[in-house]
Amino acid sequence: MIYLSDIDKRAQEVFKRLVDMYIETGEPVGSKTLSESIGITLSPATIRNVMSDLEEAGLLYAPHVSAGRVPTNEGLQMFVHALLEVGNLTIDERESIEHKTLIIGKSVPDILEEIAHSLSGLTKCASLVIAPKGDSNLKHIEFVYLAPRRALIVIVTSDGLVENRVIETPAEITPSILNEASNFLNHIITDRTLIEVQWLVQNGIEAQREHLNELTMRVLESGLAVKSHTSYNNECYIVRGRSNLLNNVQKADELEQMRQLFNTLETRETIKQLLDLVVAAEGVQIFIGSENSLFNISGCSVIIAPCVVPGSKMIGAVGVVGPSRINYGRIIPLVDFTARIVEKMF
Repeated sequence: MIYLSDIDKRAQEVFKRLVDMYIETGEPVGSKTLSESIGITLSPATIRNVMSDLEEAGLLYAPHVSAGRVPTNEGLQMFVHALLEVGNLTIDERESIEHKTLIIGKSVPDILEEIAHSLSGLTKCASLVIAPKGDSNLKHIEFVYLAPRRALIVIVTSDGLVENRVIETPAEITPSILNEASNFLNHIITDRTLIEVQWLVQNGIEAQREHLNELTMRVLESGLAVKSHTSYNNECYIVRGRSNLLNNVQKADELEQMRQLFNTLETRETIKQLLDLVVAAEGVQIFIGSENSLFNISGCSVIIAPCVVPGSKMIGAVGVVGPSRINYGRIIPLVDFTARIVEKMF
């Protein structure tokens, strides 16, 4: 493997500028183009010699005869790990993701879907979101009065997941009725999942009806009915933006590679391997081409970040899969920020 210290400052300058231009245009970069670019003060002849040395070192290659050069996987790896300048997110980019968690009436899986869509749209890649499973036992349920005809459900699971959702209630509902519904539910939820509690409310509490007024029963039944579809089995695994990966396909064999990639993205084994990529690491991880065993496809990169809650417990991961010439400097902070948003949710 070639390290940054193995090449001199002039070669570093040429190499960095070439990779920047390749990521921006997707086209091979020639010596004349480099000599005319801002920030390069070397002649085309000098640049050609430097590019030849970089090609010998395995950092560049010529995809066509008499064409410019593009970075190899090894070259991109060195660029990302040693020369990359990571940018800052714009206010619009932050708000585009953060706003998804503030939508009233959305369940956790629905919010994660929205986040995945936003990340895919902002990066022009396929986005990946892995979150905790939602079939844990319940710890606490509470109905909170907000305004006439509006109440908030707060559900806390035994593993610390908190979910809020606003529901509509009959006009006659008062804070005391909501408090009665909360007290009743917290009496029966011990060691039960949301689905089990819903079944009890709908089918198993006939003997309790004489102790609950009609409005309380309506709150219980409507509230839990609204919530029931949010329970999901195993990890919540979301992939969005697959079509973005097709924008860079130009050959039939590349199309077959994308088909294999789509199949990989759909498997449950993918979840385990994605988490294995980040479980022993800190912060955003970047895997380019053959550097990653999961998406070992030429011209493909994975940027993924763990989601960690207090106590250093990893609850999932957020990432993107895209072509190797993606804008790493912009996408790395996007992935990192999205992972922090998911962490706050849990």
